[in-house]
Amino acid sequence: MDQTDTAQISFADFMQVDIRVGRIVSAEPFPQARKPAFKLVIDFGPEIGIKRSSAQITVNHTLEELVGRQVLAVVNFPPRQIGPFMSEVLTLGVPDADGEVMLIGPARDVPVGGRLY
Repeated sequence: MDQTDTAQISFADFMQVDIRVGRIVSAEPFPQARKPAFKLVIDFGPEIGIKRSSAQITVNHTLEELVGRQVLAVVNFPPRQIGPFMSEVLTLGVPDADGEVMLIGPARDVPVGGRLY
């Protein structure tokens, strides 16, 4: 999708999407998912706390490299049931050259819970 396919929104609309930085504290396989995915537990600090997320990131990321990594996630979407797992946040990524998800996060360590602006 390029910019011509999306409607313009106001800055106020953008501010309604609460995107925060969190640190992955655990990652495990999610064999019940329809598409290959991992179950992530992410710490967003004292204000938001620990949240869970299902992420289809198995092509570009390994379980071992995920723990300790900082990621960005939308924290104010309603929880979504994915098979037997309740995903509480949407972990964000961008497509690589093959369309597979690459997680996005800060280039350097920052305090967890920080809001994207």
